Amino acid sequence: MSDSRANGVGDAQGAQGRGEAPGATLADRFFDAAIELLQQVRDRDTEEIAAAGTLVADTVDAGGRLFAYGAGHSSLAAQDLVYRAGGLALMNLLTVPGAVVDVQPATLGSALERVDGLATVVLDTSPLRAGDLLVIISLSGRNALPVEMAMHARSLGIRVIGVTSVAYATETRSLHASGSFLKDHCDVVLDTRIPLGDATLVHEGIDAPFAPASTVVTSGVLQAVMATAAGVLAERGIQPPLLRSGNVDGGHDWNGKVLDEYGDRIFHSR
Repeated sequence: MSDSRANGVGDAQGAQGRGEAPGATLADRFFDAAIELLQQVRDRDTEEIAAAGTLVADTVDAGGRLFAYGAGHSSLAAQDLVYRAGGLALMNLLTVPGAVVDVQPATLGSALERVDGLATVVLDTSPLRAGDLLVIISLSGRNALPVEMAMHARSLGIRVIGVTSVAYATETRSLHASGSFLKDHCDVVLDTRIPLGDATLVHEGIDAPFAPASTVVTSGVLQAVMATAAGVLAERGIQPPLLRSGNVDGGHDWNGKVLDEYGDRIFHSR
């Protein structure tokens, strides 16, 4: 366990350990906490990020398709990869109806994450096939939905990159019947190092910890993976199928050509 986890990222003791200046604002402390978590991933998980980027490149090179899934707020990081300026056009969003935060009541999404069998139905009715790659994002990695999705995907010959906080596997119990976590069923695991409970700050007069950093860190980690993948493809002499912003001149024309060329591997443009 890292020192920041032991102390609680963002608490008074952790702040002193990072050498924060007296009088730092809560905004300063949040930025410091998020930056520290990103630095931990950058410094300690170089091999995992390289492996994930290479796996993405291998899939593109071999004619496979790319998909990303995240439940609840983890869906935000998955969406950040899809139809994104500067991103790989081949990345598609895998959705589970209701397992997001725009349903009412919002608690329905959390309940669906614990339903056995749901992930199997979703995968079996999706375009995913052997040789494709699925990025599964789950902060805790302990609910039935992400665990089952990883297990079933690999049984179908689909490669899996799991993005999760490994701390949960040592500090909580699995909610899947197998007793396992998302990290146990992946080809590559990316540890976001988010502390238990996500919130990074505590403060006198505020009863609950606050300022979650998982979205910031997870999105940053995944963009590092995609950048790595683009570089690997270029090294192989393959032009990465990247999208450009539609708000710059020529962007729509560029994207139209990419979408036409790779149309059989892109599902978000139909």
